[in-house]
Amino acid sequence: MSDTVSPEQLAANRANAARSTGPRTPEGKTRSAQNARKHGFTASSFAVVRLEDLNEVAHLTEDLVNLYQPANSQELFAVERIALAQQAILRAARLEAGFFSNCLGESLNTRGEFRPPHSQVAVDIETLTQERNFHLADGFHRLICQSNSFALLLRYQAQAERQYRRAIEELERLKALREELRNEPNSAETETNETTCAPCETNPIPPADPAPGSQPLACDPRPLAPGSAPDPQPQAPAQPLAPSLGGPPQKLLSTGRVQVVL
Repeated sequence: MSDTVSPEQLAANRANAARSTGPRTPEGKTRSAQNARKHGFTASSFAVVRLEDLNEVAHLTEDLVNLYQPANSQELFAVERIALAQQAILRAARLEAGFFSNCLGESLNTRGEFRPPHSQVAVDIETLTQERNFHLADGFHRLICQSNSFALLLRYQAQAERQYRRAIEELERLKALREELRNEPNSAETETNETTCAPCETNPIPPADPAPGSQPLACDPRPLAPGSAPDPQPQAPAQPLAPSLGGPPQKLLSTGRVQVVL
């Protein structure tokens, strides 16, 4: 079995693959993107219980598929990674909102009332929004003095954004390889086409049929002497020689393997 493909066969395979246009409609492209898919993707598995919609990732994936139109399973996987990164970014935003809500709780006293601001600051506060901003900052200061929660929140946000950018870069890399992957010859088919069966002892080539009107060659049944070689062709019957000038007619006598002229 041959493991190499000739340049002519490779060029023919690429030319045949280039004639294939593939699916053209969005529905057909979506179905073809599922070809040879080996991984399982269930959107509801990535939702936070009692916080996120079970179909949130599914909606994000559907929008991304309509936008990028993945052409194969690997591009679809990259699109799903983008959807998960988008969900992580949204989750980080919700986490940030919850963190600052907790900061407001830290500004409450034991009676459930907001601690009054400093007297000099209280004089300049004119609206309720300004007062709530003060309580938020007060709670934020108290909370970060107790733990590094806010630093971890910033790291989570940065990680989600990096994953989002990497997923987009991976999708762009796969899209750039579309023509190369689509024109790649099928190794199984080329191996089948290149395979030839040489004649061997277990599968001998049958002898060709004799031509019409020809006579089979006669075989000499007599054994050969040691060290002698067989005649390349059977001996023709003896024929009388033409009479020589000035002498009696001559005869050719064949005795076994030696011819004697009389």
